[in-house]
Amino acid sequence: MSLTVVGTVGVDSIYTASGSAENVLGGSVSYFALAASYFTHVNVVSIIGTDLDANALAQLRRTNIDTSGITPVQGSTFRWGGRYHEDMNHRETLYTELGTLAEFQPVVPEKFRDCDVLFLANLTPLVQFSVLKQTKARLRALDTMNFWIESARQDLVEVMRLVDIVIIAEDELRQFAGAQNLRSAARAVFDLGPNILVVKMGSYGSALLTAAGDYFTTAAFPIAEAIDPTGAGDSFAGGFLGYVAEQLETTGEIQLKTFKQALLYGSCLGAFACEGFGLSRFESISKTDIADRYRNLQEITHIQ
Repeated sequence: MSLTVVGTVGVDSIYTASGSAENVLGGSVSYFALAASYFTHVNVVSIIGTDLDANALAQLRRTNIDTSGITPVQGSTFRWGGRYHEDMNHRETLYTELGTLAEFQPVVPEKFRDCDVLFLANLTPLVQFSVLKQTKARLRALDTMNFWIESARQDLVEVMRLVDIVIIAEDELRQFAGAQNLRSAARAVFDLGPNILVVKMGSYGSALLTAAGDYFTTAAFPIAEAIDPTGAGDSFAGGFLGYVAEQLETTGEIQLKTFKQALLYGSCLGAFACEGFGLSRFESISKTDIADRYRNLQEITHIQ
């Protein structure tokens, strides 16, 4: 039992006020898997092109990550380029080249199908639906974005009906629900079936809402300097669901307190991702560093 994630592995070129990094490993799966691997074993399902050399996935080859579900296909790997200005909550997309991702029809390896937690990273809802049909998970979670809300809304609604947790950016939640008030917008998701909603608010933090009416929020971890926010949301999701999976494996059940703790861990991992270009920060942090940051965030956000 473990955590299975299905999403993108790509090649990014990133430009910020701090500098640039060109042709570095990226994609939702890469950030998510590295963040989650500090807590649990992660099974990765994705697609790459034959243009990547043998060392391209070296950052993902960790003891706690199984990359055997990454399938090489003739063609080019998904590529994205973006530029951030002083306000790193907003970015300009310079180019998006889908490459082999345009034909991605994931076949989840048999050994990945029975898992504690399944995460459907940002993909077309029809692909997310196909993965749900192939897998059996105790907890099912998805991420989505404004493009699918606009272009494939009904498909997205049908997928949401089949998951337990929705992780979504604040502006995209409001877009999906057609409501500005956070609780009202959350109700539009809960009415479809999910019972946990995690709202990403960028540098302003994150919020956890439940169908039962619970509400919990935490600030973003205050880092000294944001170098590159690319992948922060996926790293946040990895920290959140990685901790949930670890607790599910350990205790066999999940309580509300676990999700609250997971929200803080997600905030910590998202902040780590911002402290270096691409995936580079994950090369130098340990479980001890994460635990220290978690305690620090507790002190910042709680009255003693």
